[in-house]
Amino acid sequence: MPVLSIRDATRSDLCFIIGLIAHDTVLDLIDDPAQADGDDYAAAFQAIDSDPNQHLLVAEIDCTPVGTFQLTFTLGIFRRGAWRCTIEGVHVSSEHRNKRIGEAMMVWAIERARERRCSMVQLTSNKKRTDAHRFYERLGFSRSHEGFKLYI
Repeated sequence: MPVLSIRDATRSDLCFIIGLIAHDTVLDLIDDPAQADGDDYAAAFQAIDSDPNQHLLVAEIDCTPVGTFQLTFTLGIFRRGAWRCTIEGVHVSSEHRNKRIGEAMMVWAIERARERRCSMVQLTSNKKRTDAHRFYERLGFSRSHEGFKLYI
């Protein structure tokens, strides 16, 4: 596999990131890469980019974006005031799937969590993503909780 690099996203990456999200066949989303320069995306990017506990990331091969994900570091009271890392928005472009890119992204994310002295890494995955569930379990994640969402 060619060398994968992971870097902080820039505002110019928004079209790529939103494109990956918009073409997700499992989710019913309203995201449109043609609107990537809109004020709502710009405000969200600025808030994420300025928060030291948020990292919107892009995975690249030979300077070409192939994936994205976001890390959120949260301090909690439980587990003796431990930090935890939430991985979300994990997407790999369709032409780069099944090449261990997702695995490299997760290994990288877990290492960042260790560096931040997190006591756990957590994520959610849509119930329709059975392949993704096997993938996460292969990496050592367990189905320890049931997730709930309320869209408002």
